[in-house]
Amino acid sequence: MKDRIIIKGLEVPVYIGVPDEERENPQILKLHLEFVPHNDFSGLDDAIEKTVNYYDVSQRVKQLAAERPRKLIETLGDEICSMILSEFQISEVQLEVEKFILPDTDFVGLRMQRKV
Repeated sequence: MKDRIIIKGLEVPVYIGVPDEERENPQILKLHLEFVPHNDFSGLDDAIEKTVNYYDVSQRVKQLAAERPRKLIETLGDEICSMILSEFQISEVQLEVEKFILPDTDFVGLRMQRKV
């Protein structure tokens, strides 16, 4: 198994939803990210610059999500994965998105994986 970094339960405010009314107010999505950095964890010598800074990833994800309203969580998910792979030293990303919109459910969501 390749070394991985995990960000679980990142709360991201977004304007999202198919009906116009749903996009009028921000909703909180919960994101779970798991990614494989280009460098494995051996030989990092306790130096942050040799690995992926998960704080920077989380802040960039929030920034991307806030850039514009979207109708589909699928669109947002694809944009997040593409951004992570292009802007960070990451070769593989897995993303889960939870949206709390349907009554009588814990959440609706998606799971996707992208590789360089």
